[in-house]
Amino acid sequence: MRPRISILLIFISGMILFGCNDEPSGGDDTAGNGTSDTDTDTDMDTDTDTDSDTDTDTDSDTDSDTDSDADSDADADTDSDSDADTNGDTDTDSDSDSGGDTDTGSNANTSSVVFEEGDVCDFKGDIETEHSGYEGTGYINADNEAGAGIVWSVEAGTAGDLELTFRYSLEEGNRVAVLMLDGAPANTIAFSSTGGWTTWDVLSQSLSVEAGTHIIELSAAADAGLANIDSLRVTGPGVAVGACDNGGDTDSDTDTGKGQDTGEEDTNPPADCTIPAEPRGPIGYGKNTTGGGNASPVVVSSFEQAESALVAYRDAFRNGSQKALLIRYNGKFDFSSITDVCAQHSKDARILQIKEMENVTFEGTAGSSANFGIKVNRAKNVIIRNMTMGLLPGGGDSDAITLEGNGTNGDVENVWIHHNELFSSTQDDCDGAGDTEFDGLIDIKKGARYITISWNHLHDHQKTGLIGHTDDDATDSSGAPTERYVTFHHNWYSNVVSRTPLQRFGFVHLFNNYYNEILSSGINVRMGGIALVEANYFEHCANPITSRYSDVAGYWDLRDNYVGAGITWSVSDDVLANADDWQSTGTAPAGHPNYSYQPDDAECVKQIVSATAGATLSI
Repeated sequence: MRPRISILLIFISGMILFGCNDEPSGGDDTAGNGTSDTDTDTDMDTDTDTDSDTDTDTDSDTDSDTDSDADSDADADTDSDSDADTNGDTDTDSDSDSGGDTDTGSNANTSSVVFEEGDVCDFKGDIETEHSGYEGTGYINADNEAGAGIVWSVEAGTAGDLELTFRYSLEEGNRVAVLMLDGAPANTIAFSSTGGWTTWDVLSQSLSVEAGTHIIELSAAADAGLANIDSLRVTGPGVAVGACDNGGDTDSDTDTGKGQDTGEEDTNPPADCTIPAEPRGPIGYGKNTTGGGNASPVVVSSFEQAESALVAYRDAFRNGSQKALLIRYNGKFDFSSITDVCAQHSKDARILQIKEMENVTFEGTAGSSANFGIKVNRAKNVIIRNMTMGLLPGGGDSDAITLEGNGTNGDVENVWIHHNELFSSTQDDCDGAGDTEFDGLIDIKKGARYITISWNHLHDHQKTGLIGHTDDDATDSSGAPTERYVTFHHNWYSNVVSRTPLQRFGFVHLFNNYYNEILSSGINVRMGGIALVEANYFEHCANPITSRYSDVAGYWDLRDNYVGAGITWSVSDDVLANADDWQSTGTAPAGHPNYSYQPDDAECVKQIVSATAGATLSI
């Protein structure tokens, strides 16, 4: 059986820095290794709507939280509905007993270890011999998917710099990879074409390390996968092969176990899970959503064409000449063209407005991709599906998907967001960006209710999603209690810093979601909100269920969740509560959830969701 791994999914290009700090409160969360997140989230949505009707909204959303992450979510939403609305010297002088070839050079303090395909700790792919020119007994061909890659363990005798030299081949194009050191991204590197699969070249990178054992991971940043990797040569002070079971030290308490608060180690969840047929319609609070129904599709291939179609429909919907719209987007964006993620926040936001209309479906065809976002603003009965959207321009002005009313319950309702892939970067040190290199992936606020979020893959992001833009919106603009009813099911969160989601007030039902590599905090329930957290799968998560960064705690009703390895908890002055005992602190409101559903077995959620979430529909 070939070894398999769970490698962090990271789809970025450019240098990435993050840490396992806690999630902030309002808009975006920055991270820093081992530090707390002070999230001063100011979501200043000045929604200036200029259309031919001259309706002017001023949504002054001051989304202000203080998460220890100095977070400033300045959403300056401007609605313009005027409707522009090498060659590896493989030294084999002395064979190391634990695998890998060791070469000790003239400097007694410096040595090299060459890791062949048999010396890795883990990998996701195959060992192959199809293409000649490799050294050793073969090379590793990683699976063609984001996150697939290879893991090595290296022992450094003293602190210093390690030089990593990868021997690889790549027939054409470039393939971007994320280089990880001890679970944290160290750099992104691009393997350029060698001219053929049988032509091998080398690529080197340097890492600074302390003395001790270190885990090095190379993972694909996109679904094209990695180049073929023949070997890794590591040169540095007192280098030797490390132990593959090294997990690194942590200062926080760690739970590994099966089920809730059992503490029973379970590294082998069932392998015989059946991938169920997906329901044809929405389950959950968005159950009445039909979108554009059977309307004839309007096919578009660009932001501008989509914008024109939405503007035309808005006019037609207002005058009663058209009652439904289905936009089918078939455009493609080359994310590898973004070579500096820090340049994105200073560009103009590109946001499509589904505004003041009803009965809309916006869908992507198979293989499509986009570098724009979608805002649903004072609209009802909307479906967004099968879109791949990432690395958006605009910084704090640019969510991938925003559901936003004008402060009155029901301004936005009956929405189904499903089968999308949404991502950006965890980089948090871009000059001038504050903490909004990228804004949220799915943000829900200001009167939005009756929503289902399902079968989405959300990855490589800082503050992933919020429900409620401020601690002060307990009531809507009419003084009525805020109504928030949202269902999250069968979503995959991977390599995100926080907010999976952040919830203020209201009731949220989260079932059958897969949470993997949550770096700071996960489901953050605040301001008296109640979350029913049911039959989800958690592994390698920091503070997976918590209440922090507000003055008033939220509550959770925990049922039948699967708790895997690598769960850590942290406590600081702005942490109100953690679910570290995996016990409920509240119960779902009477009569809720008010819909029929049948959760999958929590132990099978990882297999089911990782196989089905994302832009996987054949449209």
